[in-house]
Amino acid sequence: MEYKTAYPDRYEMLRGFARENRKQMTLAESVLWDALRKGRLNGHKFLRQHIIGDFIVDFLCRDDGLILEVDGGYHSEPQQMVSDAERDEWLEQQGYTVMRFSNDEVLNNIDHVLMTIERFFE
Repeated sequence: MEYKTAYPDRYEMLRGFARENRKQMTLAESVLWDALRKGRLNGHKFLRQHIIGDFIVDFLCRDDGLILEVDGGYHSEPQQMVSDAERDEWLEQQGYTVMRFSNDEVLNNIDHVLMTIERFFE
């Protein structure tokens, strides 16, 4: 898999959004990040709020091509579900695997979330 980043004409705008997103994590994103950062998940390195194409992904394990998304309630709205599916399809065409978890899953069952992620690396 080739390393992918933002399209040059949009990079600066997206970089600004990514920086702001890093400063304003949701509680669920913060909980998951605490479990992933600094190789805490079996030594796998994750990046936070990383730009790929026109998208900013929540978490990226670049070496293994794994993207993790933590979704709030609006992701269950029909229009957002379509948008998420199109985004995931594009990312998968670029060679990434996308896993989505709801805020509730992360906050109420972080052990199950981490086990699901670990299975990807097996």
